[in-house]
Amino acid sequence: MQLVIDIGNTQVKAAIFDGKEMKDSFVFTSVDNLLLSGIIKNNPVNTCILASVVDNIEPFIAHLKEKLNVLIFNSATLIPIKNLYKTVQSLGSDRLAAAVGGNALYPDKNVLVIDCGTCIKYDFVNSKNEYLGGAISPGLNMRFNAMHTFTARLPLLTLDQSYDALIGTSTNESMLSGAQNGAIAEIEGFIEQYKQQFPDVFVVLTGGDVNFFEKRLKNSIFADPNLIQKGLKEILDYNLNRIK
Repeated sequence: MQLVIDIGNTQVKAAIFDGKEMKDSFVFTSVDNLLLSGIIKNNPVNTCILASVVDNIEPFIAHLKEKLNVLIFNSATLIPIKNLYKTVQSLGSDRLAAAVGGNALYPDKNVLVIDCGTCIKYDFVNSKNEYLGGAISPGLNMRFNAMHTFTARLPLLTLDQSYDALIGTSTNESMLSGAQNGAIAEIEGFIEQYKQQFPDVFVVLTGGDVNFFEKRLKNSIFADPNLIQKGLKEILDYNLNRIK
């Protein structure tokens, strides 16, 4: 069995794979909680791939390496698609893993992956299996935090799954409409622009807020909340197969 770990800005996600099948997935608030969970102890895991967008996790990595063969996913790691991004060293591991996951779903196709998390990230792989890049914008909670932080009187709100009105009739509702409907409109707009350039593009949605957006987007999309973990598994297999 293999362990996949994706350390994001707000969550730590892990998954256990047996061959190509994802047997189980987990979400933690910290790497310490992951270690305390007993995942490694309770599963016959021998190999791990780890991707992180945060720093200062060396003690955690050292602990993993005491127990498992660990591949640290970074800009030097071999991947099964061609990376044409201009600044490879600054490219988030989560973005590239999501792109690999989308390409695995639709090989030799134009694929737009939209990761709705702390930031909303757009990542595009063309029909030549080349990663070109995409876009990054504030996620929902970041939009709410910005309105509260950079004004004197606006309250701090969070995502409200039940709110879907266009016209806010109070300050709170106006903020909900602006943040939530604004993000929906942004994503719809990006999808339409990609479709203008690539009419046959496949759109894949993932990330922590995937359920909110999946229910509201008008475009035809495929949603997979575990796409990044599956992309990391593809990368791990690609590197292991090259060793054989």
